[in-house]
Amino acid sequence: MHARVKDIMTTDVVVVEPDTPYRRLAGLLRAHRISSLPVVDDNGVVVGVVSETDLLAEETPGVRPRRKHTSNATLTAGDLMTRPVVTTSPDDLVSNVARLMSAHKLRRLPVVDTRGRLVGIVSRSDVLSVFSRPDNEIRREITQDVIADGFFTDPDRLTVTVKDGIVTLAGALGSVVLGANIVDRAEHVEGVVTVRDHFTYPQGK
Repeated sequence: MHARVKDIMTTDVVVVEPDTPYRRLAGLLRAHRISSLPVVDDNGVVVGVVSETDLLAEETPGVRPRRKHTSNATLTAGDLMTRPVVTTSPDDLVSNVARLMSAHKLRRLPVVDTRGRLVGIVSRSDVLSVFSRPDNEIRREITQDVIADGFFTDPDRLTVTVKDGIVTLAGALGSVVLGANIVDRAEHVEGVVTVRDHFTYPQGK
C-alpha cells in the first residue's frame, strides 16, 4: 500500500482570511512556528498563501514595488498572498507530493478537496517521515513486488541496489518498454527518492 497525503497530513490547520492584517499574520507565524498560512474565503476555499518570505519582503527596501499603503500596518493577507496556489489532494501519492514540493521549493502544501476547500496541510517533515523507510525494505519491494510479481521477471537476472532511498537498476532486459515500466513502478515505491536506470537492451529492442 503506497502512502497517500491523507495518511500523513495535519487536519488542524491555522488559516487566515484575505482581510487579516499584517501584524496578525506575523504573530500567527511566530506563535505557531510555521512558515506559511493558507488564505481562505468564506466558503473555506484556498485563495492564496502568505509566507514568511512575503512578510519579510515588505521589510526589505527594493524587494517589491512601492505599494499604495503608507505602512505595513495597513497591509492584509489579500495584499501579500501568493496566488495561484500550488495544492494537492488527500488521495495524491506522497511520492508525487515530494516531487511537487521540490520543484516549487515549498515547505508546506495546502490539501484541498474537489471544490478547492482546505482539508489539511502537509509539510516537508511529514513527507520525509515516509522517506525514512529502510533501504532493505525498499529493495525487497522492488525485487519481489515490482520485478517478480508485477512484471513476471526473474529479479536474479538484474541488479537492484538501494542507498539512502536512491535506487539503481541494472542488467539486461528484453525490451525498452519493459525497462521503462519497471522504472516507473519503482519510482512510486514508498521511500524511493529517485531511480537510476542502468538497464541495457539488445540492439534494436
